Amino acid sequence: MSTLITNARVVRPGSDAPEDGELLDLLIEDGKFTRIEAGISADAADTVIDAAGKIAFPGVVDAHQHWGIYNPLGEDAETESRACVQGGVTTSLSYMRTGQYYMNTGGSYADVFPKVLEATEGRPYVDYAYHLAPMSKEHIAEIPSLIADHGVTSFKIFMFYGSHGLHGRSVDQSEFLMTPEGERYDLAHFEFVMRGIQAAREQLGDKAEHISLSLHCETAEIMSAYTKIVEEEGTLQGLAAYSASRPPHSEGLAVTIAAFLADETQLPNINLLHLSSRKAMTAAMRMAKAFPHVNFRREVTIGHLLADIETAYGLGGKVNPPLRPRDDVEALWEHLLAGDIDWVVSDHACCKDEKKFAEDRGDIFAAKSGFGGAEYLLPGLVSEGRKRGLSWRRIAELTSLNPASRYGLPGKGDIAVGMDADIALVDPDHTWTVRPEDSESTQEYTPFEGFELGAKVTDTFVRGQRVLADGSVSGSPAGRYLHRPYK
Repeated sequence: MSTLITNARVVRPGSDAPEDGELLDLLIEDGKFTRIEAGISADAADTVIDAAGKIAFPGVVDAHQHWGIYNPLGEDAETESRACVQGGVTTSLSYMRTGQYYMNTGGSYADVFPKVLEATEGRPYVDYAYHLAPMSKEHIAEIPSLIADHGVTSFKIFMFYGSHGLHGRSVDQSEFLMTPEGERYDLAHFEFVMRGIQAAREQLGDKAEHISLSLHCETAEIMSAYTKIVEEEGTLQGLAAYSASRPPHSEGLAVTIAAFLADETQLPNINLLHLSSRKAMTAAMRMAKAFPHVNFRREVTIGHLLADIETAYGLGGKVNPPLRPRDDVEALWEHLLAGDIDWVVSDHACCKDEKKFAEDRGDIFAAKSGFGGAEYLLPGLVSEGRKRGLSWRRIAELTSLNPASRYGLPGKGDIAVGMDADIALVDPDHTWTVRPEDSESTQEYTPFEGFELGAKVTDTFVRGQRVLADGSVSGSPAGRYLHRPYK
């Protein structure tokens, strides 16, 4: 089966590619790009698609999702990957851990991870892989086998779980995380996770460049204290109250601790996730100068770039770290345009209405954290980024090449002969208003409701299979598990 896409403005990331793309044709055979040039004859392919007026981006590698956090994993893998293709996402990297939520179980990854793969297989419309969080000493010991046997090359630490639950203060860490009796999920554990990952890098030298650690940088003790203050004062409500309860200096302090531990353990590949504030970015840039031998990567979410505590629609915008005031949003854009941000993600976590909100729907502290947004990732970044002067090429780097390179996916993230034919066709002149009922996600609301976007993904291809055609999901689930490094 071969497909020819003609007349598209093809955007390729990398310093050698034109900022504004090139008018080229794309020939796809057996799921790979086989020719990229102007004027390819229509006789060369079984199917010809005229993409005149469209921008052809490499498929989005969404490096931060949470399939199965609130819904059965297999269900999320199918429904939320349908939302992915609406946003141009062709590869989903989802976080997974033991403990409450997700698989709602403790135990070794030798037992749990095969169940994760079994629940997911055959369900997604996009290719997928998992990051895993070592929650116990047993998990640290499993790191080499997770890399070598299962192709998991990226790991995570949730720094705020020290004395904080997923949605707020927590009095019983072990019950929430289902960790073994006598073990603590604290700074010492974080250090030994880093040492375990670095030991695995040294043991598996040919894979070392693809092995990294990601950190959710918030400080539990600061958040617990400020949550109590905000609740007792009662002067702030809604998303403003939640932002104040998890103040930006909590992020900055956590970034500093993470950087110091990375230096102490000599672990070079550190990913600072969903930085949400000016203070967090300031700390991240200072740590990059303080520890130049640490290869930091800095991530932001499309939610933190598009919405603030005033513009988000309702309390559905509760997320960790919180949506922030407008000054922090503008700070993220300043850093993004300056080249300080490495990739943009959705942090997609489908939390249905019945689970999201408490009986008192106005109680921000009783609401669950997280929301979906993969369907708005590429349209949102194109819409807002282009207004602020972001080039087509830079958008492709932020959404495809950079996360693919970091997370062990050299066969993804670009439009080049021999690579997987993952493509998102974007109409850059299609203005539309976000409405939750238009999303393929099973989440019935969105904090982006009413936002006007100026670009729309019309077609998405996963290894040459057209999974979104003229704006509608098409065909059957095509996604495959990616054993990394994936070439």
